[in-house]
Amino acid sequence: MTIFDRIASQYKLQKPFVVYRKPSENVISGYFQKTKEVFFVDDFTETGFVFSPFDNQEKAILIPAVKSVYFRESLIFEAPLSFAKNKRFVADESAKTHHLELVNIAIEEIKRKQFQKVVVSRREIVPLSNFMLLESFKKLLQIYPNAFGYIWFHPKIGLWMGATPETLLSLSEDRFKTMSLAGTQVYNGSTVVSWQSKELEEQALVTRFIASQIKEIAVHLKTSEKETVKAGNLLHLKTQISGKLLRGASNLKTLLNALHPTPAVCGFPRLQTKKFILERENYQRTFYTGFLGELNVGRESIDSKDSSLFVNLRCMEIKNNTAFLYVGGGITKDSIAQKEWEETVSKSAVMKAIL
Repeated sequence: MTIFDRIASQYKLQKPFVVYRKPSENVISGYFQKTKEVFFVDDFTETGFVFSPFDNQEKAILIPAVKSVYFRESLIFEAPLSFAKNKRFVADESAKTHHLELVNIAIEEIKRKQFQKVVVSRREIVPLSNFMLLESFKKLLQIYPNAFGYIWFHPKIGLWMGATPETLLSLSEDRFKTMSLAGTQVYNGSTVVSWQSKELEEQALVTRFIASQIKEIAVHLKTSEKETVKAGNLLHLKTQISGKLLRGASNLKTLLNALHPTPAVCGFPRLQTKKFILERENYQRTFYTGFLGELNVGRESIDSKDSSLFVNLRCMEIKNNTAFLYVGGGITKDSIAQKEWEETVSKSAVMKAIL
């Protein structure tokens, strides 16, 4: 029985599971929970797979290792797949009108010095016909090999899939790595591109914020040079940040509170922009722009505790033959509402390709 067979069986039984493939790996892993109970993360000392919402005042969901069966196997595809170019999705004009208004309000707030940058998003509703769970997940894994690809299900919460290009945190013992990711443009055959001042400013802002948030609880902080990276049919600017947690200064929970939500999904300053998002967006993000991944999982030795967490971007929720797609973008004083709308259209196409 392959891991895909186990997905089908577990879903039929309506029991919780998560199956995922880390970026650029040819191994697929999964936790298959034995019961239908909902477990929550308390202090991030737990072991298993965490699924955390955008609002860090709400509890994160845990698929506990001790309550699950774990499988891991090689991932091999016989033939390559491509983007679904034959499918057409009708644009939602009412959604466009609201998003343009939201972006313009955000720009005005920035000009009034309420905050420097805010990430505004929208939810796109796509009716489905002949949706095939396993085939869509396989497409996702194959089309986006450099992303963290996953399928997550809990009968009391929902079914989610995603292919996120953004790492929130990699932690091995006391050594950690994180990244700042910002700026977006469509990939046109090359990663050698020019970036406008708006994207460069946005990316620098994210990098400075993350470094300032963790400098009190870490030493040996290092930031890499900016680089252009490809995620599906999009390009982004990325900077790597690494360091070592101070002894006794923090546990994983403190570090995560310092990082999440990052300016890449919320804005800067964080409190003001989070308030703006919760009040102005006309829907609840729930797990979109939250984070997910392995929590305190041992690999090389019994004493080793590694965590590998990703920001939940490029994702969708499947419910009642409908896909709910979540897309957004960072707004600065130089943003242009129409271009921001077009960016969300490009991002939604990333996920529509697997439907």
